[in-house]
Amino acid sequence: MIPAADLPPVPRDLLGRSLDSLRVSVTDRCNLRCRYCMPEEQYVWLPRPSILDYEEIVRLARAFVLLGVTKVRLTGGEPLLRHNFAEFVGMLRGVTALQEIALTTNGVLLGAHAQALRDAGLDRLTVSLDTLRPERFERFAGRARLAEVLEGIAAARSAGFTGTKVNTVVVRGVNDDEPADMVAFGRREGVEVRFIEYMDVGGATRWSPTDVVSRAEILDRLAARYGTPTPLPPTAGPAAPAERFQLPDGTMFGVIASTTAPFCRTCGRSRLTADGMWYTCLYQDEGLDLKTPLRDGAGEDDLAALVRAAWTRRADRGAELRLAGIERGPLYAAEKLRAHPHREMHTRGG
Repeated sequence: MIPAADLPPVPRDLLGRSLDSLRVSVTDRCNLRCRYCMPEEQYVWLPRPSILDYEEIVRLARAFVLLGVTKVRLTGGEPLLRHNFAEFVGMLRGVTALQEIALTTNGVLLGAHAQALRDAGLDRLTVSLDTLRPERFERFAGRARLAEVLEGIAAARSAGFTGTKVNTVVVRGVNDDEPADMVAFGRREGVEVRFIEYMDVGGATRWSPTDVVSRAEILDRLAARYGTPTPLPPTAGPAAPAERFQLPDGTMFGVIASTTAPFCRTCGRSRLTADGMWYTCLYQDEGLDLKTPLRDGAGEDDLAALVRAAWTRRADRGAELRLAGIERGPLYAAEKLRAHPHREMHTRGG
């Protein structure tokens, strides 16, 4: 473990935001084709030799710890498609200055891996689940895998995971009649549901402002079924993207209003792609290549210096600027994504 006294000062960006949380994509591949992430028929995949191995990811994690990162969230694509993933979690657990290792998964393979992940030291799970209706799930995700996702959530509970979150992207005319049912599911299964406004990022090539169901609408729909939700105070530590609420019966849920009420001013998250490109904002066009210096032999201090220099120049307010735009449509057309696959959400990490 790196003693806190030996760590250099935590860098701040131009808006005073510290580098708190790192999201690490371990693969750009996925076994679903969700309409808000991968709605197209064909994709350009990252070349296999470019994908970081587990040892390389751990080295980069150590560099980020030097800059104040205390939480790593593992993402994809679908991270459980990566071979020996639980062993990697165990390797990352050895970076003992990390206070939390979390995983975002679509849950399809979770049933087979939940216990191994728990035994390896994974702290927390987030499962993406947008509907509870099998036929709607197949239309929404392009695959008939709902039963496996539900089995995965149950397996996580049996393995001893607590505090599990379920992320639900709400899209008008698709699943906007289900928030109350999702809350009931969360209460029954012992998970906290977080509703996410449909965002115009990455592969959301069919995004339209009219598809967005706002935080206010979601709260109104839940109030109609359960009574008025009460806002909860923020938890201590790095700012979280979700605003949390409690229903009169005590059930808690969250809303991530990235589209209609951006939280750019408090965002300390950044993203590392599976091939070592580092992005400081979901809306950022170009990232910082960390793979090349890593494979050229740069040490952790050298890598941390590169990240520090980029972070201290950071002024990203991508969601705020998009909200202020007069005309707003998809961020990228499909052909631009194929030309620059790092702009895909399944490559950049959710």
